[in-house]
Amino acid sequence: MKKAGCNEKSADEVIDTGFIPPAAELRRLRSLRKECGGGEFVFAWERANGKCFRFSVPVPKGHVDAAEEFARRAVKTALWVAGGYKLYLAGDRQICGAVAKEYAPGGARSFDRDMMLSSYGREVRTEICGADEVPCTSDNSGGTGISWDGGRIGFDLGASDFKISAVLNGEVKFSDEFPWDPRNAADPEYHFEKLNEGLKKAAAYLPHVDAIGGSTAGIVVDNQIRVASLFRAVAPEKYSEAQSLFKRVSKEWGVPVHVENDGDVTALAAYLSGNSKSVLGIAMGSSEAAGYIDGTGSVTGRLNELAFAPVDMCRSAPVDEWSGDYGVGAMYFSQQAVNFLASADGMEFPEEMRLPERLVKVQEMMTEGSAAAERIYRTIGDRLGHSVAWYREFYDFESLLILGRVTTGRGGEIIVDTAKKVVDSVYPELSGTEITMPDEKAKRLGQSVAAAALA
Repeated sequence: MKKAGCNEKSADEVIDTGFIPPAAELRRLRSLRKECGGGEFVFAWERANGKCFRFSVPVPKGHVDAAEEFARRAVKTALWVAGGYKLYLAGDRQICGAVAKEYAPGGARSFDRDMMLSSYGREVRTEICGADEVPCTSDNSGGTGISWDGGRIGFDLGASDFKISAVLNGEVKFSDEFPWDPRNAADPEYHFEKLNEGLKKAAAYLPHVDAIGGSTAGIVVDNQIRVASLFRAVAPEKYSEAQSLFKRVSKEWGVPVHVENDGDVTALAAYLSGNSKSVLGIAMGSSEAAGYIDGTGSVTGRLNELAFAPVDMCRSAPVDEWSGDYGVGAMYFSQQAVNFLASADGMEFPEEMRLPERLVKVQEMMTEGSAAAERIYRTIGDRLGHSVAWYREFYDFESLLILGRVTTGRGGEIIVDTAKKVVDSVYPELSGTEITMPDEKAKRLGQSVAAAALA
């Protein structure tokens, strides 16, 4: 299972993969500009209803190439944090030209362009302008709809299983997990039948069903999954049928159905737990999902697809098979990360063993006191600590909540403890940021319970 010599390393070590934190590089560029002078590169992504996210990158004199490389990753991060289809560029001409080329038709960011088109129905376009023409950050501020009244069912759709909870006037009456394989199902009828089967089991524990709420991976707009790996095998001619899954559920049950991205529901779970602070929620499962609720308890309307947002500047960082890009969150905070780090540390798995099974194996090793397994979780925690500082450049959050299969057991505690140490030692100005997990039961079933409260 492990190569010879694997256990010679300490459990306290972090696995060396050449990791370069963007937050550290941004700090370096800011310091260089202060010392050497220079200018800045300013950009903004505009999305629906004129909402925007604006960001500036320091361009130290004599370090334009380094600033350009960083700017490329910052622009991509902002896109997947906030979403958008119009990109405003201002400042250094070299950087503006390089970024515009990346997002032009046929450019390096074709995947990103296609995903924004699928999400918003509009082609990405760029505009080079003056800094005073770059719009300021503007988010939605509609309150989060929450209700525990009556009989409610919540579900959380994952890649290998989904969770269902039945809640009556705020009291959980039933929670369970159901295995499924949606990514290999070509017929949308499979998704409907499997989900409906779970809903029926939950409904048996309620006197009546008044509403259904859902949590799912992917990009959700108007109760439709616009983009998701859950429908990866569905043929293009049947994709619209798959997207109507939740509207069909609503019609079948005769009750309102409200579905949000699983990351948004993660943040909602923290909000519902009594945390009145702004919260960024991260679910570490088959991929990385994220959601954000600001200090007023509002959903901002951002995309929050951190799975595709860069967290590593290293060119040799692992590549995400879907986006084809390197160093993105999906490869650092998910079961994919566990597999990558295990391999990088010399651990071997049978070729036929799937990623969920490999995660279970590593978790079993953790319970046996394996130093190799502990190194994996310590490394994830280290990357998370540095990413807290990076994410804080894009979100004004006071609390970070993590959950999902990867955080199950002692491994999750190591991730949190390590992340806190990194923040306190490397980014002391952020030491007040809370990094927490729900309890063990809530980690596995909490999102489905929180989803039941969606009004």
